[in-house]
Amino acid sequence: MHDPTTRKLALRLMSSGLTIAEVHRQTGVPQSTLGYWRKHPERPAAPVRAPCPRCHDRELDQKQYTYLLGLYLGDGHIVRTHRQGVYRLEIACADVWPGLIDRAAEAISDVMPGHKVGRRQTRGCAIVGFYSSHLPCLFPQHGPGRKHERRIALAAWQQELVDEHPEDFVRGLIHSDGCRSINRVRRSFNGGERWYEYPRYNFTNVSLDIQRLFTDTLDRLGIAWTQMNRKNISVARREAVARLDEFVGPKY
Repeated sequence: MHDPTTRKLALRLMSSGLTIAEVHRQTGVPQSTLGYWRKHPERPAAPVRAPCPRCHDRELDQKQYTYLLGLYLGDGHIVRTHRQGVYRLEIACADVWPGLIDRAAEAISDVMPGHKVGRRQTRGCAIVGFYSSHLPCLFPQHGPGRKHERRIALAAWQQELVDEHPEDFVRGLIHSDGCRSINRVRRSFNGGERWYEYPRYNFTNVSLDIQRLFTDTLDRLGIAWTQMNRKNISVARREAVARLDEFVGPKY
């Protein structure tokens, strides 16, 4: 990848009469690339891929990363491709929530600018993802087997980001493995029966480690929760639901 400034300089040098070999010696751009640029000067340059923020001195969009971390821990996984040292992050997003599909793609683009974000359609959902050799750097939770079959713990630098941006982390987890719904309860009285309705949030994940990350962050935010069963966590108190509504709300 070459930045737009280098491309503009090379095109200007070639238009001034210099040969491709001379421009190559001045800019270091491969001659094959220079030949392509001279043949197609009107085509926009490919976006420059931002380097890994963990391996290079590049600022990380912390809020978007923390949200993306929640999506990954919920419905995401990383696979190693047939290309040497290249991985692919895949996040499954249900088709019934098109806004969340766009939101996942936006988060990836902000965390790793310049990387092409793909969408692969499967039955009932879109798989949003991108390729990079640095995915294990960004998500050290990657490992062999399913997430609920191995220990999941945040690295120290990830925990610092979650502590600083807990709402984004919770939103990512709920957007992937949770929902906001209306619960209906029937109560019997001497005069008959009466139905009550109230909103609540549910979070469902088989991994006890990921559940703990979710509930620990809720505790940090002062949001009450209840363990419904082995894999379901409920937030149903009026003030707790209102607090989640401030930064999560219904899926869209």
